[in-house]
Amino acid sequence: MAGTLRKSLKTIEDYKVSIPHYTDLLDILGEILILREEYRKNMTSPIFSVEDKLIPGKMEGGLPLIDLAGQKYDLTHPKEYFYSLIAIAEKRMPAEAHKFLDIIKDEKFDWEKIIRASFSPNPAEDEILDKEENMSGENDEHLDLVDLFIEESLRPELEVIAEQYGAAVEKSGWTEGYCPICGKEPKIGEIRESEDGRRYLFCHQCGHKWHFRRIKCPFCGNEEQHSLAYFAVEGEESHRVDVCNKCRRYIKIVELSKSSEEVNLDVEDIATLHLDMLAYEEGYN
Repeated sequence: MAGTLRKSLKTIEDYKVSIPHYTDLLDILGEILILREEYRKNMTSPIFSVEDKLIPGKMEGGLPLIDLAGQKYDLTHPKEYFYSLIAIAEKRMPAEAHKFLDIIKDEKFDWEKIIRASFSPNPAEDEILDKEENMSGENDEHLDLVDLFIEESLRPELEVIAEQYGAAVEKSGWTEGYCPICGKEPKIGEIRESEDGRRYLFCHQCGHKWHFRRIKCPFCGNEEQHSLAYFAVEGEESHRVDVCNKCRRYIKIVELSKSSEEVNLDVEDIATLHLDMLAYEEGYN
């Protein structure tokens, strides 16, 4: 893991030179990666568990291994981790941090409720999440960082499960567009030319990657080729955006040549934020 961390931090430094506009966010991500590694080293026993005998049935039924919305877990350590992440923003971006700290320090801010709501397909709970996150309109532009920290707060714990059961999940033939480990939707993925152009989706919540058909929308299941498209920025052809003109959703994709080494998609996601903005401008979400 130490070697992987060093490589990721080196990539961050390279991107800070090529896209200095994202320096602050890349610095924050670098500290997150270090803090995540420390969390993993200090873990005694994971808070999540999986019953091996239930895996085949869950995979066949399209159910992720971890049901955070429906089951109770002790989230004490992830909550402590969340506030450690907030401290990074206070140090790295103090002027911006105080704007969303008002949200977090508000007595109405319920971290655990937001965490559970973020895993639930229940519209009522989604409304709770929106209400909690939008308590102050003037802070809207800073909520992406809060989202990042909320998502990251469970990452080390769920990452352990992804590493332990990733191989079993791969053998199951999972075909859904959401993560088989935790159920979250992907924001980014990769195409591996070394595997005849197979597409893999990536879950920021647990770090798992899973194979998914190239000519299919992971969000609505659309397979009509005429309504599926992609775009890229000139000079950045290794990064593109796959879009669905049926549900108007998109996902960013990193194209890896046969000679490419493994990339850190957490880093690539930050380094391609301009693609998110372009997708929004084109009416995709």
